[in-house]
Amino acid sequence: MSDVRLRFAPSPTGFLHIGSLRTVLFNYFIVKSLGGKFILRIEDTDQKREVSGSAEKLIEILDWLGIKFDEGPNIDGGYGPYVQSQRRGIYDKYVKELLASGQAYHCFCTSERLQKMKEDQAAEKLPPRYDRICRDLKTEEVEKRIANNEPFVIRQKMPLEGEVAVYDELHGEIKFKVENLEDHVLIKTDGMPTYQFANVIDDHLMEISHVVRGDEWIPSFPKNILLYQAFGWQPPKYIHTPLILNKEGGKLSKRQGDVAVEDYQAKGYLPEALINFCALLGWHPKGEEEILTLEEIIKEFKVSDIGISPAVFDIEKLDYMNGMYIRKKSVDELTEMAIPFLVKSNFLEVRGEDFINNLTGEKLDLKFIKQVVALAHDRLKKLSEIGELSEFIFLKKPNYEKDLLIWKHNTEEKMKQNLIEVGEVLEHIPAEDWTKYSIEEALFSHIKVKELTVGEMLWPMRVALTGRKASPGPFEVAEVLGKNKSLERIKVAINKL
Repeated sequence: MSDVRLRFAPSPTGFLHIGSLRTVLFNYFIVKSLGGKFILRIEDTDQKREVSGSAEKLIEILDWLGIKFDEGPNIDGGYGPYVQSQRRGIYDKYVKELLASGQAYHCFCTSERLQKMKEDQAAEKLPPRYDRICRDLKTEEVEKRIANNEPFVIRQKMPLEGEVAVYDELHGEIKFKVENLEDHVLIKTDGMPTYQFANVIDDHLMEISHVVRGDEWIPSFPKNILLYQAFGWQPPKYIHTPLILNKEGGKLSKRQGDVAVEDYQAKGYLPEALINFCALLGWHPKGEEEILTLEEIIKEFKVSDIGISPAVFDIEKLDYMNGMYIRKKSVDELTEMAIPFLVKSNFLEVRGEDFINNLTGEKLDLKFIKQVVALAHDRLKKLSEIGELSEFIFLKKPNYEKDLLIWKHNTEEKMKQNLIEVGEVLEHIPAEDWTKYSIEEALFSHIKVKELTVGEMLWPMRVALTGRKASPGPFEVAEVLGKNKSLERIKVAINKL
């Protein structure tokens, strides 16, 4: 095999796991850095677990991430079919070869017998392993039992002694004692191949040059290599990537947080942030810069730079990265992305070309929505936060306790007077000149003339406009609210004191 060919081969059993995203990305980085072909293969041999529509959803989410395939179910590159259930005749052909050469055998053990065997082994503290009772059945007996329609599986005959050596591009040579290997199932009772069997057949026939998968597959590595040896085939290069653990050192689980890429999409994480973050789960660039575009990652990516220690999934780091990518967006780009999240937060309704404030019924225009988004631009870590960060803009009036209006050790009377003066200053700014710059200039001139501190004037103004301790600056908020709403909110605050 001279050409570089890698594949992503997911099972259509549900969502795309964040660990699977790391796998598909490492495949993609290697393919693109080496100028090869990237193949999508759907491994649907476990049809009991198949979830209808999940294959289409998987392709959709990868498309959202910008991951493109050179071959796959809808892009024939001459190595199809690319869906395993459509390749059943191929697997039948190759398992017959193994049976004919004496390297596989029929096993007629019932599920009840296998279950009791495992229970007995557990009671004796033995590893659960098939006892090979059907391994040496005579040909006549096998043919008789098949003729009687007895259910069977087909197992591979594993060596009974010695070692099998495998080679991984990251871990080097790994040796396994064959006495610890089970005669694993190749073909199930329904005639469908197991993952392990179909995977090897397909990788060989599709001329896959590199297999990238997680460390959890290392225990099955010798089974794969022994199958290649049984057929006399050259195996591809294997790259087992490090495990991804949570911050407590355990495996990622849905109970402890989101593990589906779709969940991160729904919360407003950007594709480029997810790609950048997942790239660093086991790989690190030579330089210190970690905020890298897809193109920059591909340019720098080398298999030798992948570590073997477990990678830690740090949601705070992902949030930080996502915020960095959000800040790189223009207000126009960010507004387009944020509108669906404002709708989801129930603050905004889109009616054709119009926007309606769901809390007041007021009709809004796109310019206003852009101003709202611009207010939150520098504070967003994910798009789903846009509603919470901008809620005070959509409210008829903010709700807060009057104590919040007090700056440090000032009195209510002092704050009331300062708000009255703020209102008077703002009244004199013409509506057509109502910008954050004119508001800032007018108020700072007043503060200077009156020899006041900035905090005692602007703190109560900020609270009056937003009802919050933490918010965007009062000048920016006032500009978005407009002159009339700003003055109304200041009057409400004056009346609270």
